[in-house]
Parts: sequence; structure tokens; C-alpha cells
Amino acid sequence: MNILLWHVHGSWTTAFVQGPHRYLLPTLPERGPWGGGRPAAWNWPADAVEMAPADLADAEVDVVVVQRPEELELAEDWLGRLPGRDASVIYLEHNAPRGHAATSRHPMADRDDMTVVHVTHFNQLMWDCGSTPTTVVEHGVVDPGHRYTGELPAAAVVINEPVRRNRVTGTDLLPWFARTAPLDVFGMGTDDLGTAIGADASTPVRGMGDLPQHRMHAEMARRRVYLHPLRWTSLGLSLIEAMHLGMPVVALATTEAPEAVPPGTGCCSTDPDRLARALRELVAEPELAEQMGRAARAHAIDRYGLDTFLASWDEVLRRTTGRDRLSRRPAPTVTTGRS
Repeated sequence: MNILLWHVHGSWTTAFVQGPHRYLLPTLPERGPWGGGRPAAWNWPADAVEMAPADLADAEVDVVVVQRPEELELAEDWLGRLPGRDASVIYLEHNAPRGHAATSRHPMADRDDMTVVHVTHFNQLMWDCGSTPTTVVEHGVVDPGHRYTGELPAAAVVINEPVRRNRVTGTDLLPWFARTAPLDVFGMGTDDLGTAIGADASTPVRGMGDLPQHRMHAEMARRRVYLHPLRWTSLGLSLIEAMHLGMPVVALATTEAPEAVPPGTGCCSTDPDRLARALRELVAEPELAEQMGRAARAHAIDRYGLDTFLASWDEVLRRTTGRDRLSRRPAPTVTTGRS
């Protein structure tokens, strides 16, 4: 198939373009959010093709994968076709609701011209999509390999823009956890994080900066444990990547995290005291950390493996382009990323 989509979420799109299709990426001279094309720092397959908007009108497009409401209007303008009528369309929802969790209406609610695909069951549960058909395809990641050494008695954390997002990402909890073990925080806007949140020598929070993914994975795997303090997120792909690396996990049991972190792979709880005790134990006991990390990797490969992810997406694409129809609510989920 020929699939039109925008490069919005680097890790998710990296997994998606590993499939057997041709992926058309709108590309503007200034790049930017509406025409970013292929990212220079990511090694994507050749079938992920940059296309100028002026060339899309003559392009063969089987389905449009939309990730932001504004993309529907852009697709109509650039294709000269109405998504949902003249071209099949899928709305991919990456995020949990940002407003009232149980009552937030999705911007694509009550439509009969598209399917909304959620990346977690939690998101599907919380978003009110009305009569719009919905399904779930859980995350998949390109396996970085078992790279865990755990040689550094510290916790790796990945948060983008932790100061701005603060309580949403659990940034306010970092000094608390840092009483137990040093925290090395990777991601955008982390360079001066320790100073910004008032950490000191007794609560070491070290900003590691926004590293290229392969370097970040290598550095994460040197830390003894992965800490996931986010209060409200869809399901951070960095959590799944850490488990693929072979890292044990200490995570807040919010949104989809309890599904991703089963017993034996670390600790998942809403009690910060319990999480701090688990963090202390794993940092102090390298053999236990390695054992739980191996269990975490096995679980991540089983549930969030790339083959399962791509097969699930192929099923959704097949149905969306007219060969089958997806069930509507209140029918159960039709497609999942589980093996």
C-alpha cells in the first residue's frame, strides 16, 4: 500500500515504516511540523519517501494516517481528495486525554468516515469517541538488543521538557527518588535540570541532554535500573525500549504502565515510598537487577515486539481500505498488538 503520514512521533514512526508498504512523508523546504519529511538522525528504510505537497495530487495514496486534526485539511488540500470519502483515513491517537480523563470527547468523535486507532487500551477506555469505530494497536519498537550492563549504581530516566511539564511527567518527584539513588535524566530540556528543580549533592539529579537514540540506549543500559515517574502519559516508548535493553523497571502505576510492567520485571506502584524501596533494593543488588531485567526484556519482546506490531497494523490497514469493516462500540476491541 501507499500510506500518507506525517513524521510526528519519531520512535513510533520508526517502527511503523519497517513494514512492507510505501510511506509518503510530506516535505516542505523549511521542514517544520507540517513538512518534516525523513528525520536526518534516524535510519529509516528506503520505502519511507519524502514528497513535496505539490506532487501529492498525482500520487497514488491508498490510506492517509492522520495524527493531528489539522492534517485532515492539509491532506484534502494537497491530495485534492477528501479523506474519508475519496481516500481511506485512519486517525492515530497517541495521547491520553488532557482534560477530564473519563469525559473528554475526542476531536474525531461521531464520525463514520474513519477509524480511530489508539496506542493503548487505557487511551481507548478514557477517550469518548462516540460512534466512531475504534481499535487498539499497542506499541512496537525496533529491538535495540540486550545491552544491559548495569555497571553504574544509578537510575536512568527519560523525560522530554521536564521543567515545563513538571507534575505531568513526575519531575517534582525526582528529588524524592534521588534520596535513594542518583538519577541520570535523558531528553530534551534536561541539561540544567538539577539546578532548575533545586537538587543538590544529597539529591543528585543529573541532566544528560538530548542524545541520539543509539547513544541514549547505550548510556541507559549502563545504569542499574530504569525509573519511570510519569503521572500522565499514554505509554512512554522509552519505558518499552528500556525493557528491551534488559533493564529492570521502577514505574508509577498510572495510565497503561501496570500492563507494561508485570510482576517480576521490577516494581509498579502508586506509592512513592514503595517505589523508593524497590529502587534502593535494585541499585544495591546487581544480580537481582539483572534477573528482573531479563524478565523485563522477555515480556517486552513478547508483547511489544515489532513483528506483532506490524502484523496488527496490516490487519487494520486491510480492513480500512475496504476489504472488511471494523466493529463499532460497544463491541470489544478488534485488533490488538498482543501476541
